[in-house]
Amino acid sequence: MTETLRTASASTGPALVTEVPGPKSRELHSRKTAAVPRGIGSALPIYIDHAEGPWLVDVDGNRFLDLGCGAGVNMVGHHQQSIIDAAAAQLNRVTHTLFGITPYEGYVRLAERLSEKTPGSHAKKTMFVNSGAEAVENAVKVARAYTGRRAVASLDHGFHGRTNLTLAMNHRAVPYATGFGPFAPDIHRVPNSYPFRDGLTGRQAADRTIAYLEERVGSADLAALVVEPIQGEGGFIVPAEGYLPALQEWTNRNGVVLVADEIQCGLGRTGTWFASDLFGVVPDVVLTAKQIAAGLPLAGVTGRAEIMDAAATGGLGGTFGGNPVSIAAAHAVLDLLEDEEQFAAARRIGNTLTDGLRRIAEHHPVIGDVRGHGAMIAFELTRPGTTQPLPGSAAAISEHAARRGVVLITAGSDGNVIRFLPTLDVTDDLLEYALTVIDDALNRHD
Repeated sequence: MTETLRTASASTGPALVTEVPGPKSRELHSRKTAAVPRGIGSALPIYIDHAEGPWLVDVDGNRFLDLGCGAGVNMVGHHQQSIIDAAAAQLNRVTHTLFGITPYEGYVRLAERLSEKTPGSHAKKTMFVNSGAEAVENAVKVARAYTGRRAVASLDHGFHGRTNLTLAMNHRAVPYATGFGPFAPDIHRVPNSYPFRDGLTGRQAADRTIAYLEERVGSADLAALVVEPIQGEGGFIVPAEGYLPALQEWTNRNGVVLVADEIQCGLGRTGTWFASDLFGVVPDVVLTAKQIAAGLPLAGVTGRAEIMDAAATGGLGGTFGGNPVSIAAAHAVLDLLEDEEQFAAARRIGNTLTDGLRRIAEHHPVIGDVRGHGAMIAFELTRPGTTQPLPGSAAAISEHAARRGVVLITAGSDGNVIRFLPTLDVTDDLLEYALTVIDDALNRHD
C-alpha cells in the first residue's frame, strides 16, 4: 500500500512538500484563531493560495486533489478561463446596479435560461439572490403568499441553510442551531425516505411522510413541502424509487407547493440538469445555487409563473441579488453545461467511484452503504453487518486523506459519511488514487 501511494503521488497525484498542515498554514491558522469567531471552523486548516482544474495549492506549496470543491461550488473546475473572462468583461462594464431600480439584460436572459432548463414545460419565472439559504427563504415567502397558508415542512436529515428560518428547517441542530433560538414558528420536520436504514419501498416511505403531514401538520395549513431530491449534508441520501413522485401527487392534490432544493444536487452534478429529472418529478419551485456561478455569490428561485407572481411588486428583491458579475459567470457556467460532455463526465465519475468503493467495501465491512448519482457519491460507515452508524467516524478518514494530499469532506447527521463532490475535469487515474488513499485509511482505522 505504501509503495502504491508513493508511485501515485510521484506521477499523477498530489504533491506534498511539507507536513500537513505546513508551517505557513499553521501560522495563518493561529492568526485566524485570534481574528475570526470560533463558530467559523476549519475542518482542514490548510490555507489555499491558488487553484486550477481539480487542484488546490496551499501557501506552503502543497498540491491537493480537491474532491470537495467548496462543497460542490467549483463543479466545472477551478480557474475555468471562460468563466474568468466573462466575469472580467462584466467588471469592465458595470460591477453593480440594483436590478429593482435600473435592471440589465443579463439577469433577464439567465432567468429565461433557467426557465428552459428546470423540469416541466409550464410557464416559469425566476428571481436571483445571493445564497442558497436566501433562495429557500424566498421560496417559502412566495409559497405562503400564493397559498395563503402558514406552515412549512422539510424532511428529516435535510439541510437548507444558516438563517433563522432555515435553521428551523434543518434536521441537525448541533452545531448549526445551538444557542441561536428562538426559531421561526410553523416549521415541521417530517420522516424522509432513507432506504439503507428504513428498508421501505418508495410508496411505503411516502405513506409514512404523508401520514405525518396529514396528522401532525394538516394539509389545509401547509404552504410548502421543501425537499432535497438527493439530500446533501444529510449524507447523499437517495430516496427509494417512487417516493418523490408520490409526494408530488399528494402536494398537487392538496394545493401544497412542492419546492425542490437543488442547491447541491442540481445543475449537472448528478449527470442530468437537475436531480429531479432522475426521479420523474416536476416541482413547483426549483432552487439553484452553489454550482451556478462557480464561486461567485448567486442563487436562483425558479417557479411556476403564478406562484412567483403571488408576491406584490417590491415584495421580492435585495441590494446584491443577481449582481451583474455573478450573472455573467453563471452564463459562462451554463454555456459549459450545454456541452453533453460535462454530463457524461459526471456519469463517468459516478461509475468510477461507485465501482471502486464497492470493491473496497468487500474487504472493509465498515462501509455499510455506497450511494449517489453522477459526481455526487458517498459511502456510509456503520458497525459491520448492521445499519447502525458509527458517529463521527468520517473525520478520521478525511484527516488521513488530507495528509496524503486529498481533500475529502464529511457529511451525515451522525458524521459517518464521506461525500465526493469532485470537479468534472478530474480523471479516473486521480479518482483511483483517492480510492487507494481511502483503502489505506480504512486499513488503519477499521
